[in-house]
Amino acid sequence: MKKILLLAVLLIGIGVMAQPGMPNNPTPIDGISALLIASGAALGISKFRKNK
Repeated sequence: MKKILLLAVLLIGIGVMAQPGMPNNPTPIDGISALLIASGAALGISKFRKNK
């Protein structure tokens, strides 16, 4: 269950980042997607340390 949640958090973060924008004027990462990416990374690092 936790693996599914982690995958969902990462995929939502990637999906939010893939916003339409011009190649020379990319859309900046907004706060929600940055928060999702950071929480997914923190969860992954904590799981890696537990399994180590």
